[in-house]
Amino acid sequence: MSFLGVGVYGLRRAGALRRNGITAVGRVVRLDTRRDDDGAKYHHPVVAWTTRDGRACTYPSVFGRGTVLPGFGTGSSVTVLYDPDNPRRFEIRGWDFKPFHLLFAGVGTALTAGTLLVLLVLA
Repeated sequence: MSFLGVGVYGLRRAGALRRNGITAVGRVVRLDTRRDDDGAKYHHPVVAWTTRDGRACTYPSVFGRGTVLPGFGTGSSVTVLYDPDNPRRFEIRGWDFKPFHLLFAGVGTALTAGTLLVLLVLA
C-alpha cells in the first residue's frame, strides 16, 4: 500500500502543479547530497527563484538522483513550476521524474491487487 500511496501522492501533486502552477526561472545554488541506508548517494538541487509577487524562495528538490544531469549543476539556470499559494511545492523541469511516480503507482496497484486476490481465495 505504501508504494501505491507514494505514487498517487506524487501524481496528484504533479497534476495540481500543472493545472495551477506558475513558471519561473531559477538558479541552482548548491547540491544537497544525502545517503540512504545502503550508502547510495542522491543529489538534490537547491534552487533559488523569485515568485511573481516578489517573494525570494530557496528550496531543495524532493527528488534526488544518483548523478547530476548536465544543466543541473551549481550555477545552472533552470525552470521551476511552483504553487503560488505554497512555493515549497515545486518541481524542476527536466529533473523531477513523472515515470518514477507512475512506477510506484503501478507496483502499488499490482501488490494491492495481489494481496486482495490472495485474501479472497483464502476466505
